Amino acid sequence: MGREQGRTNVTYASDERDANNVVWSGKWVAERLGVELDGDERLRGLLGLALRRNPKRAHLLVSHVLGKHVPQSPALVWRSGHDLGVRVRELLGDDEARRSVVLGYAETATGLGHSVADGLALAPYLHSTRRPVPGVARAGGFEESHSHATSHLLLPEDPELLAGDGPLVLVDDEFSTGNTVLNTIRALHERYPRGRYVIVALVDMRSDADRGRLDEFAREIDARVDLIALASGTVRLPEGVLERGQALVAEHEQAAHERTAHEQAAHEQAAVSVPVQRDGRRPVRVELGWPAGVPDGGRHGFTAAHRETLEAAAPGLVERIAGALPADARRVLVLGFEELMYAPLRLAVGLEERVEAEVRYSTTTRSPVLAVDDPGYAIRSRLVFPAHDDPADGPGDRYAYNVAGGGFDTVVAVVDSTADTPELHAPDGLLAQLARHAEHVLLAVVPSHAPGAARTGDAPEDTPEHASEGASQGASEDASERQENPSMLPEPLRGPAFSSYAPDEVGWLLQDLSEVELEAPTEEREEAIQSGGAHYAESLPVEYQPNEQYQQLFKAALETSAARIARAVGVVTETVLAERSKRPVLVSLARAGTPVGVLMRRWAQHRHGLDLPHYAVSIVRGRGIDANALRWLAAHHDPADVVFVDGWTGKGAITRELAQAVRDFEDGGGAKGFDPEIAVLADPGSCVRTYGTREDFLIPSACLNSTVSGLISRTVLRADLVGPDDFHGAKFYRELAGTDVSGHFLDTVAARFDEVGLAVDAQVKEVLSADRAPTWEGWAAVERISTEYGINDVNLVKPGVGETTRVLLRRVPWKILAQRGAGADLDHVRLLAEQRGVDVEEVDGLPYSCVGLIHPQYTRGATGADGKAVTGK
Repeated sequence: MGREQGRTNVTYASDERDANNVVWSGKWVAERLGVELDGDERLRGLLGLALRRNPKRAHLLVSHVLGKHVPQSPALVWRSGHDLGVRVRELLGDDEARRSVVLGYAETATGLGHSVADGLALAPYLHSTRRPVPGVARAGGFEESHSHATSHLLLPEDPELLAGDGPLVLVDDEFSTGNTVLNTIRALHERYPRGRYVIVALVDMRSDADRGRLDEFAREIDARVDLIALASGTVRLPEGVLERGQALVAEHEQAAHERTAHEQAAHEQAAVSVPVQRDGRRPVRVELGWPAGVPDGGRHGFTAAHRETLEAAAPGLVERIAGALPADARRVLVLGFEELMYAPLRLAVGLEERVEAEVRYSTTTRSPVLAVDDPGYAIRSRLVFPAHDDPADGPGDRYAYNVAGGGFDTVVAVVDSTADTPELHAPDGLLAQLARHAEHVLLAVVPSHAPGAARTGDAPEDTPEHASEGASQGASEDASERQENPSMLPEPLRGPAFSSYAPDEVGWLLQDLSEVELEAPTEEREEAIQSGGAHYAESLPVEYQPNEQYQQLFKAALETSAARIARAVGVVTETVLAERSKRPVLVSLARAGTPVGVLMRRWAQHRHGLDLPHYAVSIVRGRGIDANALRWLAAHHDPADVVFVDGWTGKGAITRELAQAVRDFEDGGGAKGFDPEIAVLADPGSCVRTYGTREDFLIPSACLNSTVSGLISRTVLRADLVGPDDFHGAKFYRELAGTDVSGHFLDTVAARFDEVGLAVDAQVKEVLSADRAPTWEGWAAVERISTEYGINDVNLVKPGVGETTRVLLRRVPWKILAQRGAGADLDHVRLLAEQRGVDVEEVDGLPYSCVGLIHPQYTRGATGADGKAVTGK
């Protein structure tokens, strides 16, 4: 039998009403269509009215406390559902509450249902969904007759979740005709009969006839049905209201269309190919560090254990968002995404408690509603943008209401990883729309839960600055435990706290060793290596400080080669997008690969509106890649999307090192799916398939050390500094800020992107159709040179402009071989060689512009394949 429960004593306010509650946000519709709300005196505080194009129901009840259409205090939104859940628990008693399951309705009540489950505390939560998920069996489905999109799927990860006979608690934002609930109970009762149902809604708006129909239905299935709501009443609809409402919608939509066309024309002059905020900065990505194993919501089920884990992690999640907010933020909107309502809500609740700024919460929706800028109307503005989660029913428009004109200086958009697509970042996408109305836009991505998928950790890698290790760690007995707990690992370090790069340019999967004294003269480092078998990655060379002549050489080289580099950046990025992943996760090998990774990310933004994740990781010669970094990556991204990035290839040693390290990582129980092939700017050694060019030319970033790499040192791996659960380390040389040219290098190259666009397009077509199989001709040349010059160790032969430059900057070089006739690309090499007192010998037949030679007889800085000293032959 049916029964209505009492109501909580809560005062509700709406941003759509003035301080004296004079203007009700349903007044506009009520006056024009004669629609009335009768019943509980609180109805007008909970609801406004709007109109929509819908053949079944023209009016829309707009909740002020749901957090869907109307930005509201997140605490108030959550408390509205939570307190209803507390009342359900009081109704059922703890024993029955433990046997119950809470079911919320997509899309509008997914967060409300989850909040009710929070209040009930003892029961698992599931919400219906309109997103089919491959490999997940349906436990049921039903229709919602008046909704814009009707089909609901039930996709619990645990097939037995709904199979019990305990109470089923059904949660929706409004209880109007009762058809949706009846459809649900009928479908589920046939498969999983039970004796008790509890219906929970913010408002009960049934007519007398509909109330009687529910009572009759309860008797028919021989079950008890209880109802709990904040308020109750009835919507009075005059004759012909549907037709008159549709006509009113058509009239105002036409006017809105004309205004939109005018606004688009006004924006056309300022149109850009990426979503850029009003102050010229791009949306900032916030790495949440979402706890491993916790679903993004209730689409596949959310248990009490999940709730406990999320509550423990919530302060850290909130702190990362708070730390990314601009210092002068005054009014912040946390904007959820369609069915993803609860995770953004919980973040917003914590943020509201944490910061001084005013925080509001709402979510996007697939439901079209007419917007009318009138204080007596509930939907005063509307942003329209394309769907960005590849919906099963095809592409279409999506909406964000009451954001434009809402006075928000900062918007934090929260989506799941399935929705973090090129469409989200497109020029007409959600982020671009938000950037037109807020000074600052932040993006936080919650990993989409994949039922049955093992979530293991992973980590990023390193560049030709081979300074860390870690693949061998993956084989230890502790590896499986660490894989199951990637949340033990910290979030990536970002500028300006670590590196001079902007925080969204790169996340460093490293630990900060800036306060540790690690530098030593070359002779002392080599003596330690020779006497005690120390590894070269356990210390750092003293950073080379270029004189004025060398700095001018760098600037001249950069100006000369900027277009050439930009073209190579474009070719390698377009190749990656065409062959590797539509949304790659760039993982640069620290540190020489990091400027290249930043440039690739900028190209993707400039040409395609893509906001690609980019991390920097460590790899160490003879020891492999940082396994903890790989674990972190696998916990936050699909390994198949990871593309390792480096500056250039020499003889291909790091290419081979990475391939072996990934095999070792997988053999040790690590996540599978990482592709070890490196994407490089230049591949003169013919060692990889993905490259921007195979020419050996000067990449100016090779001319300098930290001052062109974000002021970050080579990476460090030392047992007393790097534990089994730590990332490898590096230093941030803040004291060198006065000579830092990292940003200048990036900006100079990126400024040539438009200029080289056509050339890139033509070259990419040639590259994609060419045979690019590695020939390893560079390795063969190195072996020949090693023999001819009596070195007899390929590790002491450093081919290419980049590697030769490093020999001169960080070693005690023996001899430089230069291709006869090589021009300005080698000016800096000749200058460094002169400063070091090293001969430059011009030769013929080199596949490289130059080669640097180290010989154990002449230098203590030579190291072999295992990173230790090579003895003379």
